[in-house]
Amino acid sequence: MSTERVAIITGAASGIGQSLAASYGSRGMRVLVGYHAGDPHDPEATVRAVKEAGGTAIAHEVDVRRTADVEAFADRAIDAWGRLDIAVANAGVLRRAPIASLDDGAWNDLLDVDLTGVMRTFRSAAARMSGTGGSLVAISSIAGGVYGWAERAHYATAKAGIIGLVKSLAVELGPRGIRVNTVIPGTIDTPQARDGENSLGSQGIEDQGRHLPLQRAGRAEDVAAAIAFLTSEEASFITGTSLLVDGGMTAMMPK
Repeated sequence: MSTERVAIITGAASGIGQSLAASYGSRGMRVLVGYHAGDPHDPEATVRAVKEAGGTAIAHEVDVRRTADVEAFADRAIDAWGRLDIAVANAGVLRRAPIASLDDGAWNDLLDVDLTGVMRTFRSAAARMSGTGGSLVAISSIAGGVYGWAERAHYATAKAGIIGLVKSLAVELGPRGIRVNTVIPGTIDTPQARDGENSLGSQGIEDQGRHLPLQRAGRAEDVAAAIAFLTSEEASFITGTSLLVDGGMTAMMPK
């Protein structure tokens, strides 16, 4: 069995997931790079980034809407490296939908990925973590985690639900030494955020960033660094918490 820590990351073909995988690689870790077949980004780019940073990586297709896929994803880490220490539930989708046109199908489809997909990822990972414990981290959002967002009620609901899920699992899994936390990113420049139809778009990211106390939008690596900390031994007494990574957005008085 490998002595290096092993992490699985869903949605790791780009953005925060890709940056986190590379960060883990720089720590000599073994990373299972989860990707969805419909993602236009090449997961092998993430695998290369991990290897160039000094780690080991394998790409594995996983659809977090399917329990069998998620179970097979966690099993792949065990089969390849004999252990599972960290699971990061990063996969998510964002769709714009005013409430008048938000039908049951659109609501259920988004929550199936953004909330139930997190539960599936955590459930499968926790079942495979040994007596030495482990760490689970989910990605929430400033939308839902703190604020509302018009025409994206299903997305904000899923991201708010993650916070309750994390707190509950932190209590349930704590006796096994498994820590469970979430990060709440603010305005972060990622491929998803650059989608001008469903999210902010490139100009919106730039405009919001200028009005933050730090006067810039966040980068994927800013969020990755927070996750890397939460899943490290330095955070061994932190569980059930939500870490804001927002450039001071929530500290600022509205104008």
